[in-house]
Amino acid sequence: MKIVLPGGTGQVGALLRRTYAARGDDVVVLSRRPEQLEPDVRHAVWDGRTLGAWAGELEGADAVVNLAGRTVNCRYTDANLRQMMDSRVDSTRVLGRAVAAASRPPATWLQMSTATIYADTRGAAHDEDGEIGGDEPHVPLYWEYSVRIARRWEQELEQAPTPATRKVALRAAMVMTPDRGGVFDVLSTMARLGLGGPVAGGGQYVSWIHGDDVVRALDFLLEHPELSGPVNLAAPHPLTQAETMRVLRRTWGRPVGLPASRWMARAGALALRTDAELLLKSRRVVPGRLLEAGFAFAHPTWPDAAADLVARRRGLSAG
Repeated sequence: MKIVLPGGTGQVGALLRRTYAARGDDVVVLSRRPEQLEPDVRHAVWDGRTLGAWAGELEGADAVVNLAGRTVNCRYTDANLRQMMDSRVDSTRVLGRAVAAASRPPATWLQMSTATIYADTRGAAHDEDGEIGGDEPHVPLYWEYSVRIARRWEQELEQAPTPATRKVALRAAMVMTPDRGGVFDVLSTMARLGLGGPVAGGGQYVSWIHGDDVVRALDFLLEHPELSGPVNLAAPHPLTQAETMRVLRRTWGRPVGLPASRWMARAGALALRTDAELLLKSRRVVPGRLLEAGFAFAHPTWPDAAADLVARRRGLSAG
């Protein structure tokens, strides 16, 4: 297949690039810097806002997987939030213009979104028909902006005039891979240092998905043209934050994890130049549409996924 990856230089992009290139697909990354990351991956320059020569790469593509957007692993200042919004909305808008103008447009457009779009809850889990967030009375007001970003992101996808291209919004949970710098790396560092205890009581839910299942789910979506619209990329069994870290500590052989209060979490996030929402918001999301369509997860439970990821990470460290 020919697969185009706008914004394909990050963690998920690396996962997809390696997989697709290894099986012989024609992989094209659209990025601001034309750096060669793998020998079998081509790169085209784009700015994520304006049409250019890069749009020609969409001609005849089997799929475009848009991963573009400023990282959420940052302080939620007004400037950073605006960049998070603009980078997602602008890149989706210009991609829609390029797809609409193509004489042979991509068959499928898989658009990254986020499970953060759902309301903070410790009750029933959210499938694709779950409650959209933004109006919860019990959460900080600025959390609403994260939901607004997600909604604008998906609205831009929905409004793109691309009748010949199927569109899927990937409401992704935390993607767990053994690579350095990803969320699993951060959680593992906390666990190994004895800092991975319950945060603010630990009752908030953590939704996650193993990187292998991200690749398999995207392949499944490409093979099932009847699926369009929002699809949750999340393992079927989210756990509380306390249980998630307990399993990870046990897998690393670290029985003790110091707890942290809400204010300690905020102070720690400030020190790490990130935001406490990533630790405190309860994301309880399940993959309703994937399961209904018959998708089988390779790593449906966190103990199994954690064991696999820790083993791989140890292998990377040993190498």
